[in-house]
Amino acid sequence: MKRLIAILLLLSGPLLAEPQPAQEIDWDALIPADYNPEKILNQFGNIDELADDDPRMQQVMTELREAWDKAPVVQALDGRRVKIPGFVVPLEGDGKKLSEFLLVPYYGACIHVPPPPNNQVIYVKVPKADASIRKAFDTVWVIGTLSAKPFSSDLGEAGYQMQAEQVLPYE
Repeated sequence: MKRLIAILLLLSGPLLAEPQPAQEIDWDALIPADYNPEKILNQFGNIDELADDDPRMQQVMTELREAWDKAPVVQALDGRRVKIPGFVVPLEGDGKKLSEFLLVPYYGACIHVPPPPNNQVIYVKVPKADASIRKAFDTVWVIGTLSAKPFSSDLGEAGYQMQAEQVLPYE
């Protein structure tokens, strides 16, 4: 009997253990080291000299948008428990509580054109909607498990998804 109890205690130990602390990351951590969309700009020389209606400028914008839409993610972050700051772009809620939002690195992202690269947007699902984040562009910390999987909806695109455990005011 003592042996059975010891085995059960060993098996249940990790289940009762506190979760590992979340790794605090910044937005640069979401960008692979070899991803460099600036090389597109370099192909066209000094783009500051190009007028907005110049066909070369239109080509720059088209190629840049394509690079941003296909921005690669850091696969090593998949399944990691992280803590990251950002701004809230609401997607789903009832006006009192928010259950889904995009987390973006700067104020106004996704509202102003063009939106950030996909690897700079995180779709966040809040299992228990949190009334403290119902306003657009609240600044928050999000703690949860990051997934290196894309998200797409009529309201936005994201290179990452996160199951939030906590959404805290940024202080």
